[in-house]
Amino acid sequence: MTAIAALADKFFEAIKTGDLAVLDELYSPDVSVWHNYDEVNQNREESKRTLSWLNRKAGPLRYVDIRRVVLEDGFVQQHVVELGGIAEGLRMPAMLRVYCDGRQIHRIEEYVDPGPLNAKLAAR
Repeated sequence: MTAIAALADKFFEAIKTGDLAVLDELYSPDVSVWHNYDEVNQNREESKRTLSWLNRKAGPLRYVDIRRVVLEDGFVQQHVVELGGIAEGLRMPAMLRVYCDGRQIHRIEEYVDPGPLNAKLAAR
């Protein structure tokens, strides 16, 4: 389970820094990333594109109030994402259920409300 915790740390660091090469390593070829707000399953390229966009527009990202439970088949993490850039000062609570094997991520189920970020972007 320490491999899963290390993978989780590496995953969130890659998102914070916009490191798509690390995400390529961590995502399985058939990874599926589901969002509660649109009920869409993104593939690896779509997910990387979304995370890259988020980092460019609202980076640097900061994860605070982190609560993580490591499981045999992945982890659950609750956190607050503090955004920068054009969304400076915005805080978005989120929860992810990540299925992985300690080497690669196979599925992510993300629960977040993007409404405040979308409103801020629309006001620009």
